[in-house]
Amino acid sequence: MTIRSVRGMRDILPGETPLWNRLEATARDVLRCHGYSEIRLPLVEKTELFARGIGEETDIVSKEMYTFADRKGQMITLRPEGTASVIRAAIQNGLCQERSVTKLYYYGPMFRYERPQKGRSRQFTQLGIEALGSVDPRLDAETVIVLMDLLVQWGVPEARLAINSLGCRKCRPPYLEVLRGHYSGHTGDLCSDCRERLEKNPMRLLDCKRGECRGVREAAPVMIDSICGDCLSHFDAVQGFLRAAGLAWDVDPFLVRGLDYYTRTTYEVFSGLLGAQDAVAGGGRYDGLVKELGGADVPAVGFALGMERIVLALSEGEGRVAEGPTVAVVTLGDEAQTIGFNLLIDLRRLGVSAEGDFMGASLRSQMRRAEKGNARFVIIIGSDEIRSGRCVMRDMTNRRQEEIPLEGAAAAAASKINPNTAGPHPNSDTLTQALSQRERD
Repeated sequence: MTIRSVRGMRDILPGETPLWNRLEATARDVLRCHGYSEIRLPLVEKTELFARGIGEETDIVSKEMYTFADRKGQMITLRPEGTASVIRAAIQNGLCQERSVTKLYYYGPMFRYERPQKGRSRQFTQLGIEALGSVDPRLDAETVIVLMDLLVQWGVPEARLAINSLGCRKCRPPYLEVLRGHYSGHTGDLCSDCRERLEKNPMRLLDCKRGECRGVREAAPVMIDSICGDCLSHFDAVQGFLRAAGLAWDVDPFLVRGLDYYTRTTYEVFSGLLGAQDAVAGGGRYDGLVKELGGADVPAVGFALGMERIVLALSEGEGRVAEGPTVAVVTLGDEAQTIGFNLLIDLRRLGVSAEGDFMGASLRSQMRRAEKGNARFVIIIGSDEIRSGRCVMRDMTNRRQEEIPLEGAAAAAASKINPNTAGPHPNSDTLTQALSQRERD
């Protein structure tokens, strides 16, 4: 019986990894330019962290977490999101201080037990940033700008930004009572999930995607009409900074987030290429979370994006292009195979991606494999090349070829591929040693 992967867990195959690597490298450059430092978090946390941080009545905590008891009976959870873990780490390690801004980013797998579908897996990859320490609306705007800069650098098409304000702990409770009153008059029109949310988490009523619930939502009161003066001033200031940065957005009065900790600014980005499940990223402000998890009363703002959604929004053709070696070493005959193997070692030690034949294939088969594998150059070694002491180096882009000395071939090839190649590896002379030994023998 063949063992298959666990449902909802998918492999990222060699044809896809070049795109992932490019996205990751670009993200690190963008985040470095904006002053964010990387933090690496454990995959497993105490369940209490997410119950307190995200909210026990959220779908994530109540329905989607991978939670189990360890051998000592302690309840632990595979992390379903990154923000709570970042805050826990910042508090534990003294990274979030009052009257100073700490800017962090994380990248890695998250886990949620939900129905697998296109662009959504039970193990998925998130990139997120968290800026701790300031209520300044410029920081809200900066996180939005970072997100949009990332999407532009990645080339994500048709990205649309929507923003809203969820108010604060002072103005939200009265609004929730008004909202609950509106929906209470339409309980017969709600789905079963929304009837449950009506009592436990009324803000999530606005986020339901089912048709019957959307009809009730259209006539619902909106938070933006109920926020206090301070929250309104903050929201206006955020929009002013986004305008100054040249961004475009829509104010969506029904935009909420699925996590309890959000306050004031909230935002999402959508791609028109993804169909109904079109959100690629979301974030906002969460000023009470640090205190809720045992730290000082430090405000914070940030976002998270799903890498699988980004990959899906980009060209599928690019995601399937295999990343080939820079050099393919083609050999004919036993002696050439030995010399070619030593050349492979030397090239790799000089930082050149190189592959060779390990199947004893014919010249034609090796050349066909090199071309199919997107090799930029081919170095050919046969009995004639060994006798003359010179091998053939072919540029596969323009089909031009030249002869280079077999002794020192790795260094010569590396200098032609990249004139700025660093100095030789301490052991990058195996081919020369092999040729010298051959002469002595």
